[in-house]
Amino acid sequence: MSAFESVSKGLEDALAFANGDLSGAKVHEVAVADVDVAEVRQRTGLSQAEFAKSIGVAKGTLLNWEHGRRHPTGPAQVLLALIAKRPSVVQDLLRGA
Repeated sequence: MSAFESVSKGLEDALAFANGDLSGAKVHEVAVADVDVAEVRQRTGLSQAEFAKSIGVAKGTLLNWEHGRRHPTGPAQVLLALIAKRPSVVQDLLRGA
């Protein structure tokens, strides 16, 4: 199968899935526990501005999470769960440790 045929088949499969055809699809669901964002940040020892910058979100977004007005989802939720387990993970990765 050529690269074009492979990509074309993948796109057809994606469209079928998006339209509700689950035949042949492998669906993986991962549950990520909710985290107390303020507690996670405090354990890192960073200010709100520093923590927001280190995880790539606006300070306002972080404030909304900490005050319960919004909740992190998707990649942010996973990243916060990782930081909850190992508070230095972001700094270690950014330093190349």
